[in-house]
Amino acid sequence: MGIAGKLKIKSFCLNPFRENCYILSDDDGSCVIVDPGCYTPSELRSLKEYISQNELTPTAIWLTHGHFDHLFGAAGLSRDYSVPVWMSPEDKTLVERDGEFAIGVGLNPPDVSFSTRDLSDGQILRLAQDDNDVILNGSEESLTFQVIATPGHTQGCVCFYSEDLKILLTGDTLFAGAIGRTDLFGGDYDKEIVSIMDKLMGLPGDVEVLPGHGPATTIAEERTGNPFLRPWGGVDDEII
Repeated sequence: MGIAGKLKIKSFCLNPFRENCYILSDDDGSCVIVDPGCYTPSELRSLKEYISQNELTPTAIWLTHGHFDHLFGAAGLSRDYSVPVWMSPEDKTLVERDGEFAIGVGLNPPDVSFSTRDLSDGQILRLAQDDNDVILNGSEESLTFQVIATPGHTQGCVCFYSEDLKILLTGDTLFAGAIGRTDLFGGDYDKEIVSIMDKLMGLPGDVEVLPGHGPATTIAEERTGNPFLRPWGGVDDEII
């Protein structure tokens, strides 16, 4: 993918679930890795080669939620680059069970030995690294993203939103023409609909949505065309 303002976005389609991992980097070479679902050695190698070839310095790993297909590579990358893994504490129980869930669909269990730092609704994250940490409270000199808690697909689902760059990383909360399934451990359909309608659909229509699976879309496209978000008793019902 290209450049939005100072932000460069590289996407990788990973593992048998075709999960979207994103590397977000700025002009100074600082980068964060969002949802590193690297399952095979070649997938992990491709991601690390991109980082090396572009002389990037990873500062953190951000997880939109705790499903195994989004974090296969988190432990190894956290160790290799000595960076923290940020995740909602609401998904810690889910991560503890990721091994059995992965085995249940015929995949090897992920390494979940990484420690996490807690994400919370409204928190501000930045790409650049300061003298002490990668953390919070971004400054004018650094690209920043706001954490938006969107429970539903899992209890700890979050999105990452840049108001300035009009970029929204939605994980498995919102897709092009679909929403995340809620029949898995920790899923709640009612919560997901409330999360999407109350927290995402009110964003500007030209915000680009980068989901955890499938193609990019926009808030406007999903607001008007996503069949899962059509209100009951709408125009079609009246016509019928």
